[in-house]
Amino acid sequence: MRALRIRSKVWLEVDGKPFLGDGCHRVLSAVQRNGSISAAARELDMSYRKVWSQLQSMEEISPFPLLERRIGGKNGGATDLTPEIIELMNRFAEMRAQVNAEADRCFYDRFDGEPGDDDA
Repeated sequence: MRALRIRSKVWLEVDGKPFLGDGCHRVLSAVQRNGSISAAARELDMSYRKVWSQLQSMEEISPFPLLERRIGGKNGGATDLTPEIIELMNRFAEMRAQVNAEADRCFYDRFDGEPGDDDA
């Protein structure tokens, strides 16, 4: 018999509009690691336009600024995340881990399995 697994998806909304989920978290994390939207796009194997569009959609509904941009010049520009979005991302990651752990526990309690059973 193939093993059943549970999957859950968690995201934050602002005024009923999706704001921060796994995809946007991944994009923001790549910007944070790389200090650049274009470098983040390359790392994620996404177009610059797609990454920029995601960030722009988030900024339109965000209750606070997400990005700090420094215009290019001799040393080039850079993009950093604001302290507010970094804090929110950290809280979101912790909450997502807790939600997933609780979903796993509930699943295994009801389906007589053990976490990590993969008899597929």
